[in-house]
This record gives sequence, C-alpha cells and structure tokens, in this order.
Amino acid sequence: MAGTPLAARARASVAKTGKRASRGSLVIRASAETDAAAALVERGYPFVKIVGQDELKLALTLNVVDSKIGGCLIMGDRGTAKSVAVRALSDLLPDIDIVPGDPFNSSPTDPELMGPEVLEKFRAKEDIPTGAMKIPMVEVPLGTTEDRICGTIDIEKALAEGVKAYDPGLLARANRGLLYIDEVNLLDDSLVDVVLDSAAGGWNTVEREGISITHPAKFIMIGSGNPEEGELRPQLLDRFGMACNVRTIFDRELRVQLVKNRMEFEEDPEGFVKSCEEETNELKTKIAAAQKLLKEVKMERDLAIKISGVCALVDVDGLRGDIVVTRAAKALVAYERRTEVTEDDIKRVIGPCLSHRLRKDPMDTMDGSFKVMLGFNKIFKGSAMADFAGAMAEGIEDPEAKAKEEEKAKADPAPKKAGAWGGLPGGR
Repeated sequence: MAGTPLAARARASVAKTGKRASRGSLVIRASAETDAAAALVERGYPFVKIVGQDELKLALTLNVVDSKIGGCLIMGDRGTAKSVAVRALSDLLPDIDIVPGDPFNSSPTDPELMGPEVLEKFRAKEDIPTGAMKIPMVEVPLGTTEDRICGTIDIEKALAEGVKAYDPGLLARANRGLLYIDEVNLLDDSLVDVVLDSAAGGWNTVEREGISITHPAKFIMIGSGNPEEGELRPQLLDRFGMACNVRTIFDRELRVQLVKNRMEFEEDPEGFVKSCEEETNELKTKIAAAQKLLKEVKMERDLAIKISGVCALVDVDGLRGDIVVTRAAKALVAYERRTEVTEDDIKRVIGPCLSHRLRKDPMDTMDGSFKVMLGFNKIFKGSAMADFAGAMAEGIEDPEAKAKEEEKAKADPAPKKAGAWGGLPGGR
C-alpha cells in the first residue's frame, strides 16, 4: 500500500467502507425481520386453525366465557397440540381496564380486584388513573420456587424505611388473567398446592418476620401434561374445573390438513395469521357476547336435581362437581347464544367436568368418561338405581338382554356330553 497512489487508496477505502456498511445494513434488516417473525411465533399458532381436538377447544373456550368454572387440566400424548392450544388461547382474550403501573393488574373500579396500594387510594377516594391491557397469560416454569410464585417481602427495606416492600410473584402477574403450568404432573406437589389454594380462594397471602401482605390472585388455571410421566394426586385433580384427555389423531385427512397448516405457518407466520384473522375476530366477538349473555341463562330445577343425582351415582366426593357442571352448561348455552339449558347441553359438558373426580380403582380398566356417561343415562333416561354397584353393573351389561338370555338358558338346558353323569335315578 506504500506505493499506491493516494486517490487509489482513497477509492479503495471508500469501496471497503461501503461494503462494510452494506453488510451492516443487511445484518440490521435480517435482525429486524427475525425479530418480527419471532414476535409472531411468540404470539402463537392461531386457535381457529387447530385441527380436531374439539373437546379441548370447547373446554378452554368455556373457561374464558366463565372464569369461575375453575380452569382446565389437559392430559394426553406427546405432540397433540396441548401447549399450542393454550398459548393460542391468549389471542382470543379481550382487553381489561387496569391501573397503569400496578403490578397486580388492579381494576380501577372493583375493590375485589385491587392490590393493596390501589385499594388504599380507593378507600381514601383519591383519583385512580385508568388504562387498558390485554388479559395477561403467565407461564409457570418447572424449575420455579415458592418465592417466585408467591412473591417475597424485602425485610431490610421494611425495617429501614418502615414500608412493606413486596416483590410480586407469578400469582400477582396472573391476577385477572391465565396461569399456565406445562407438565403440571412434574411440578413439585407443594408448589401445585400453593397455586391451587390461591386459585380456589382468589387471594395470595405472603407472611415473613411478622409482616403480612395479601393481594388478589383471581385467574384461570390451566395445566397440561403427559400421563406416562406421572399422575396427579386426586386432591389436586379435584381442584381443576374441567379435564380433557387428548389423544393422537389417526384420521389421515385430518393429519394431512394439520401438517399442511403447520408448514404454512412456519413458512409465512404473518400471512398465515392474517389469512384467519377474520375467523379469529368472529370467535372473539362470540366469546365477548357470551360473557355478557351469561347472567341471563337459566336452568330448570329438575335439571339441577338430575345433575346432583349423577354426581351422587358415580360417587363424586364433595360438591365441586355439581357446581362446575352447572356453570359449564350455562357457559355453553351462552356461547351458542341461547338462554335456556337443555339436557343435551349437560350431556356435552358432564364428561370433562366429572371424569377426573371419580375415585381411582387400580383393578378397574373402565374409562372415567364412560362411567360418567353411564351415570348420566341412568338418571336422565329414567333408569336410576338405588346403589352405584348395581347401576354400574346394569350399565355395563344390558339388563333386558341379560334377562332374556337367562330365561332362554332355563328353557333350553345345554346338551350333556356323552358319558357325562346325569345324577341319581329319579333325581331332579
């Protein structure tokens, strides 16, 4: 370069700089495109494009319509869109009014949904700012701790400044939203107990060194897992409002459609999401209308009595089953834009509401949903039995057909084999 003319060196320098700038700009554009694609992927696969799994999609939708149903437990084979369906559900959630900057997603008008600080301002009749946000969806990682879930109290700051310094946890972030636990059957039982207690009571209390903080923790809890990796305790199962057993799809047409949709989404996430945007908006509108209509839905007392009859017949402990079936049936009616619960509505939801609440018998190979449907048929079809064992025996074996077989066997005794002893002469 020492013998190179100055102008030539300048041109070479400019050319080299230009190449570097060009490469730099390409990197920046690639990064921006990658971030946009990552944002779309994070947004999730469209809920309306999930093929099959109708029971799962209905259970999740009903929980959005009525959050008091109590959440949903999804157990099934690997690769059956359990996590995909839950994450896609977030796109269907409406916006909510909040207090900007509040870690508890506090409501500016409802005291039951306010954090400690906002509640103090509300009681003091101070002006509370109002904002809006999408209903939050919070995931609980497997390696989490109890402090991360419940939150912690900063003792040093509390002693030094005399204030309750609280670091909110996942329960605070999930208030008024969804809390999703993937592989819930692998999460430590003590942590599951903490989450379920908060979900049932709607409040989370943190106490340490004489300092106590309570905040609302009202959320829809959704759990998923593979039963091959372990089962949940019956006490934990009962805390979930509904439960779905998801199985692999074996229909060839559905499998081809599923693979085609997935490949289109991976090739062009933005275009794929936009292609079903109208259908997604229609579903969001339908859910919002159902939430408003829910209060007007009525159920006849006779149907409520029969629901309790089914729960008693299949030996469901407690009253959660009765309540959840009633709520789910009303949510289904509101979702379909009706105001009167029918027998068919109850039949469609009673399986997911009760199947996971039945007592486990290791020697019994019968599916829980099948038992529930047998109980439903006995009560709603007018064939109620006095005891559960008799009813189940009747449900498994048709009593009329069995009676006819017994009469036929008495009328036509089986022929005896040659040489078989026929009894004493003159004997009966």
